[in-house]
Amino acid sequence: MKKVLIINGHPDNESFNWALAESYKKGAISRNVVVETLNLSELHFDLNLKYGYRIPYTLEPDLEMAIKKIKEAEHLVWIFPMWWYGIPALLKGFIDRTFLPGITFKYQKGKLFPDKLLKGKTARIIVTADTVSWYNSLIMKNPAINQFKKGILEFCGVKPVKVTYLAAIKDSTEKQREQWLAQVSSLGANVS
Repeated sequence: MKKVLIINGHPDNESFNWALAESYKKGAISRNVVVETLNLSELHFDLNLKYGYRIPYTLEPDLEMAIKKIKEAEHLVWIFPMWWYGIPALLKGFIDRTFLPGITFKYQKGKLFPDKLLKGKTARIIVTADTVSWYNSLIMKNPAINQFKKGILEFCGVKPVKVTYLAAIKDSTEKQREQWLAQVSSLGANVS
């Protein structure tokens, strides 16, 4: 049975992102998929990687648990809002503290690129935004998506990484939100 981990990077438990996470989960469960959800706002950890990689930083129990779940999952679903064309501080702090050398990648002496320790996993990124898709793509060049897809997930071996971009959230109608929830539920039902 396929194992899916949903990682919700929105800090507000009343946000539309939380509804999207629940919708994806319902769709996946309908196909007898093992699904777990990590709501990052419910975890207790220091967001700041104080010394970079120079001095090892002790992982809090919630981060150890999260790393274990990421390693056990076959498919990772990342749900987060795009703020200022980037990812929220909560999600960035989580990545900084968990996607570490020896955990998700491993430096090799004399090699330009590290070993990718998350090979064999696939992912779906679900991004909500107030910026319409064409502007984010053509004018801004997809900064949050490129960072997350290429600079984090693919860098560590996760492939393929598919993207669902939902916008503009602030001006959306209830009908549009219902359509997005149905779309995300369908992604869950197809584990894509």
